[in-house]
Amino acid sequence: MSSGEPPEAATAIETDLLKQVAKSEHAPATVAVAVAEADAPPKKLSGAELKALKQAEKAKRRAAVIAAKEAVAGGAAPGGAVLPAVATQSAKSGGSIQKQGKTKSGQNAEVGSSTGGKTTGPLVRRPSSTPGAPSTATSITPTVATVATTEASPAEREKDARAGIPECFSHLPMAKRISIAQAYKDVHPAVLAVGQQMASFVLRDNVARLEATLVAFKKVIESYQTPPGNAFSRHFVSHVLNPQIEYLTECRPMCFAMGNGIRLLKARVSQLDLDTDDVDAISDLCDSIDGFIHERIFVAAVGIAREAASMIHDGDVILTYGGPRLVRAALEQAWNCGIRFDLIVVDDSSDPAAGQALAKQFQQKSSAASTKGALTYVSYSPSLDGIDSQVARATTVFLGIEAVFANGALMAPAGTNDVVLAAQASGCSVIALCETVNFDRDRAATDALAHNEIDPDRCNSDDFRLLFDITQSSSVNMLICEYEEASGMTPAHAIYQVTRTREDPN
Repeated sequence: MSSGEPPEAATAIETDLLKQVAKSEHAPATVAVAVAEADAPPKKLSGAELKALKQAEKAKRRAAVIAAKEAVAGGAAPGGAVLPAVATQSAKSGGSIQKQGKTKSGQNAEVGSSTGGKTTGPLVRRPSSTPGAPSTATSITPTVATVATTEASPAEREKDARAGIPECFSHLPMAKRISIAQAYKDVHPAVLAVGQQMASFVLRDNVARLEATLVAFKKVIESYQTPPGNAFSRHFVSHVLNPQIEYLTECRPMCFAMGNGIRLLKARVSQLDLDTDDVDAISDLCDSIDGFIHERIFVAAVGIAREAASMIHDGDVILTYGGPRLVRAALEQAWNCGIRFDLIVVDDSSDPAAGQALAKQFQQKSSAASTKGALTYVSYSPSLDGIDSQVARATTVFLGIEAVFANGALMAPAGTNDVVLAAQASGCSVIALCETVNFDRDRAATDALAHNEIDPDRCNSDDFRLLFDITQSSSVNMLICEYEEASGMTPAHAIYQVTRTREDPN
């Protein structure tokens, strides 16, 4: 309605809409049910019903947050008015009941229910105070009708993070930054910090993410107190640990190392006796976490580096892709043992930090060794361009692996498979390094379309990238990991047959 229309016209429109709502055939039944429910005495709920009600309310709050994000992604209409999607969500979260009708001109209109004289419908901009202007109450209906028929321009609409994802990759997850204000209230501050670091890729390495997660969970355990009438082993996982895991998963999909670590932690909690007090349970779980980090991360890395270093000899030309943590440790171990070799670093153009740091480190070592008569060189390539010529100069290719599937397929940073195929074509040996905490003994992979992530920094209609690729088992000569036995006395090495079986060509 324009500001020039008399207030009586707006009042007539509202009266017609209210009459249509009152004449609805379901209105009397709804009123009767509401009156009957108001007169009925309150029913005492059982423990199971209270728990189900609490879970339903929690799910409703999460759905409201998700719907609010989707509404915000749709943008706002010009002039500060709220789009219908946002208006509907705000009305639902406020508990108001809205009904839609059509004005005489065919435009959609909404009527917000009033409680105590306060309108609970969609928020609208207050009209300017001019002489003869109608009151706010009489201008709500035409204003909302105008909002319903107005669409925001593409420039004013906030861009959807997944708008540029092709349809065939729409099933793959992607890391997203969740503000602390949108996080669940039962998420521990230490877990909030880890989630923010994972979403922003400050924590990029899979084992680093596992270690940070376990340290945060240790703080959660130390601050936990079992409610009266509950057992630690029955209450902690479902009511405390699972919300932390859900938040981390929303920030960024869990890597295989995190999944295995969390699975083992839950198993350790379930093994606690029902009558174990909090002090003993917390001490036991914290010791288990410390032991897991020490044995499956630090000790495993030392053993793998020592075994890989024993395969490097004087005069070798080592090629690596990026700057994997285990490969760096193996090269340092060999260099400290007096072995002099040449190094070729082929880097990932989308994440060059690790590769550049590795090349600079060994460039300094090479310069110091050259003064003593040991001639070595370090070559750095910022991308995969010319990978065939780089591999032709190498004697061995060392690669860091993200995860190993049950069928022996290796998941590694995107571009690893290109290096492996080039090495296979030139007859160069390929050695992969990976801890067993990254093994997945239940799932198999044949391509990179099932288990992968989308790069959030390169996801639009012009640039799209996956974070990982899959290398088949037949393309790799050896996988080095820490070999586990019950005695714990086995040397830290394992040939590739640990994760796959193939016929002996001889």
